[in-house]
Amino acid sequence: MSRHRSPSSRPVSRPESRSASVRPDTRQSLPEIGEVALLTVVTVNATGAFLDWGRPKDLLLPFGEQPYRPAVGKSVLVKINVDDSARPVASMRLERFISDEATGLAAGDAVSLVIADRTPLGVKAVVDNRFWGLLYQDELPRPLRRGERLAGYVRRVREDGRLDLSLAPQGGARRDQARERVLAALEAGDGFLALTDKSPAETIKARLGVSKSAFKEALGGLYKQRLIALEADGIRRLAPPASDQER
Repeated sequence: MSRHRSPSSRPVSRPESRSASVRPDTRQSLPEIGEVALLTVVTVNATGAFLDWGRPKDLLLPFGEQPYRPAVGKSVLVKINVDDSARPVASMRLERFISDEATGLAAGDAVSLVIADRTPLGVKAVVDNRFWGLLYQDELPRPLRRGERLAGYVRRVREDGRLDLSLAPQGGARRDQARERVLAALEAGDGFLALTDKSPAETIKARLGVSKSAFKEALGGLYKQRLIALEADGIRRLAPPASDQER
């Protein structure tokens, strides 16, 4: 699809082909057909809007696929499809392509996420470019950006098929991750970590990047292994048992 520039659009200072300006090591991260991506409007004319998707020819966003008219310079979340002529086109009408009811997924499954809009409960995300899911605000380790791509996990499949999501692995993998972060923090703190099972969840998340429940599970395992002592103001690392040191 050719690039369309209207007289009122921004001046073009780039060469006719943008392929030379795309670094080889970034090509693999370019959005593909079938994916959801946050793209920037570079031109608006009588045909529609055109989006920069990192290729020599900009991506058409037809007027019929725009619930509102985005201006040049604005970023929009779109699904990349092909039209009847097998040409790439974009759509902002994600409800046509992204389902609320997920199929083929189970709790614990690793999935790819594209961050969408905020809700009163947290952040909506597109799961595997096919389904909607929800990341709960009180479980987010950091603020998330709209359009950000990252790995996630299915926390729960609700009875209505909707997905609750997590950025941390579930079950044993979650415990292992929390355990390793506690041990790393003890190592960095000369054997002491000023956190306990009474510490606020926000403090634990900010310090270790894990939930309070995962932190408590990790403490329980480390305590049973006699690798830590639980003190009033924190956790202290213990020397391994003599039998372990002799191995």
